[in-house]
Amino acid sequence: MPAALIRRPSPRLAEGLITHIERTPVDADLAVRQWQGYVDALEAHGWSTVEVPAIDECPDGVFIEDTMVVYGEVAVIARSGADERRPEAAAAARTVGEQGYRITHITDPGTLDGGDVLKIGSTVYVGLGGRTNAEGIRQLQEALPAADVRAVPVHKVLHLKSAVTALPDGTVIGYEPLVDDATAFDRFRAVPEEAGSHVVLLGEGRLLMAASAPTSAELFEQLGYTPVVVDISEFEKLEGCVTCLSVRLRR
Repeated sequence: MPAALIRRPSPRLAEGLITHIERTPVDADLAVRQWQGYVDALEAHGWSTVEVPAIDECPDGVFIEDTMVVYGEVAVIARSGADERRPEAAAAARTVGEQGYRITHITDPGTLDGGDVLKIGSTVYVGLGGRTNAEGIRQLQEALPAADVRAVPVHKVLHLKSAVTALPDGTVIGYEPLVDDATAFDRFRAVPEEAGSHVVLLGEGRLLMAASAPTSAELFEQLGYTPVVVDISEFEKLEGCVTCLSVRLRR
């Protein structure tokens, strides 16, 4: 059974960092209910969940994906480009180590956020320009010698996976106004909504995605996929998306 690391939202969630959008009020109680709905959706579709200890002092801690990159048997522990977020990694590293992964770390002066990393088979696209720097990408390549690590520009959004993710057939999807260079990807398909850029592959053609992208969901159905829709509106107010809220462990 595939597993996913998750982390409960902090009571200070509303204080989370934002970079490319205006701050709007966040309903912390609703966010907890939405987080539980996300967890329930994973579990309902065959995924077990492993909860990383909460870190209430870090408002962005729920965005657990940023703490690491998991590839094969290796978990590369990130070193966030945001100083405030670096304490989030320690407990996440311990938890993924308990799942049997070999641990390595991005070290100073490298920076890397897991949300900047899109894996498609042996190709690993990494967003350069925001929270992740060139030295972080170099260290990631060193940690993953079997992967083809490719740097791609990210300036319009927080993370690479704020702009693009990929369908099960490897096609990269994104909302073109927020994609710096669509030609950086081997195959690219535009979607009609920003939130339609974000899918988590659940297996058997099922795509976990946000309720805020109904037209994109219709497109995916036309392509033969099955959208699994969750409401994550409170996390979207903090530049979060469905990928950010878990680390998928596929072995």
